[in-house]
Amino acid sequence: MKKLGRVFLVGAGPGDPELLTMKAVRMLGMAQVVVYDRLVSDEVLSLVPASARRIAVGKAPKSHPVPQERINEILVELGQQGLSVVRLKGGDPSIFGRGSEEAAALHAAGIPVEIAPGITAAQGVAAATGIPLTHRGLATGVRYVTGHCRSDLPLDLDWAGLADANTTLVVYMGAANIAEIAASLIMHGMPASLPVMAVCSATTSKEVRLISQLDGIAAETKAARLDGPVLFVIGEVVSLYRSCPAEVFSLFPGEPPVMERDPFNWLRASANA
Repeated sequence: MKKLGRVFLVGAGPGDPELLTMKAVRMLGMAQVVVYDRLVSDEVLSLVPASARRIAVGKAPKSHPVPQERINEILVELGQQGLSVVRLKGGDPSIFGRGSEEAAALHAAGIPVEIAPGITAAQGVAAATGIPLTHRGLATGVRYVTGHCRSDLPLDLDWAGLADANTTLVVYMGAANIAEIAASLIMHGMPASLPVMAVCSATTSKEVRLISQLDGIAAETKAARLDGPVLFVIGEVVSLYRSCPAEVFSLFPGEPPVMERDPFNWLRASANA
């Protein structure tokens, strides 16, 4: 009987390869096949061993060339071939990543699964912009919600529960529905003047930030024509943005700024060792 392979569900983070965990890098280095999403950055993909086969299964809004059911089948088929497979997913596999569905399909087929969590986009945005997700006196909690429903069904969220000005609300995949989201939150009591930040392609070289308020974010997002995945941070914590400017600094005195160095060498060396 042929030995079963194993599948690693690996969080690729929001784009910056330096945000990968060491566990994720180790798993990438073991890959014979990498099944990856559209939002995995080129910099992260550069860490995939040259000998590994790559299979793209990415989805875009209203475009799912490889349905989720087929992705599950692909992972099972590869595992049954005895291969070491990395399922590389943007952000964290367990946060709006459907990693649990893939794990369930693999478990049902008797294929071993191991998960490497990733930095989710909200954490990446917080680190890149200096905006905390919680802050004493401004936000006592944080909630993550998706702004896009399966099969493009209407949004069915707990608007009354979400419209809490003391909680930071982070909206994933919400660019297409941000007008409805903002209007519903205001209707249920969230202040129209509440600050909002939209971040496109967070932690990558293409990152774009847009500061607005709840009653204006939809129009400004549309006017900006943001090209890439957009995350919205809604809450008083956004008011701290200007007090936390981004900085470029050296790791050691006398060395060039970090942004002028290649931060990926050690990652590539680890992945390809």
